[in-house]
Amino acid sequence: MGEEFDVVLDAARAGAPWAFERLYGDLAPIVTGYLRLQGSAEPDDLTSEVFLGVFAGLPSFEGTESQFRSWVFTIAHRRLIDERRRAVRRPSEPTDDPATLDGPGGDAEAEALDALGLRRVYELCATLSAEQREVVLLRIVGDLTVEQVAQTVGRSVGAVKALQRRGLTALRKKVE
Repeated sequence: MGEEFDVVLDAARAGAPWAFERLYGDLAPIVTGYLRLQGSAEPDDLTSEVFLGVFAGLPSFEGTESQFRSWVFTIAHRRLIDERRRAVRRPSEPTDDPATLDGPGGDAEAEALDALGLRRVYELCATLSAEQREVVLLRIVGDLTVEQVAQTVGRSVGAVKALQRRGLTALRKKVE
């Protein structure tokens, strides 16, 4: 958002619908991608939960656009941990109920290519340890600084740098 960030944030705090839409539109796809690659069972639903928390907390947020982004990913990270805890307490069984399956799509060729690309990303991410995947996704998908990632995941800056280096090295070897 750049220079518009403060105006958009102030408008969202005042309850302007357009400002909520702008904040959500700018970050929701990135948050959903992060949650999806982290293995969230329902990344779209979890993204909604994240933004409910973001919008509820707007009055108390103070900071720059970069700090806002970090704050949003901290909330996403915590919601993901909560989802994993709920899954352990109440495991669910997959269903083949036709009502839950996606309906017909559009361009079959485009969907197939997208699915192949997405599957490759999943395969590559699956080769990383959970800690490496978390750090790499927050750095690349979330576009957070090393310091912001460290704060989000509760690790030292040195640990985050080491996890990032090991994760990127492992990915580089798999891609080559």
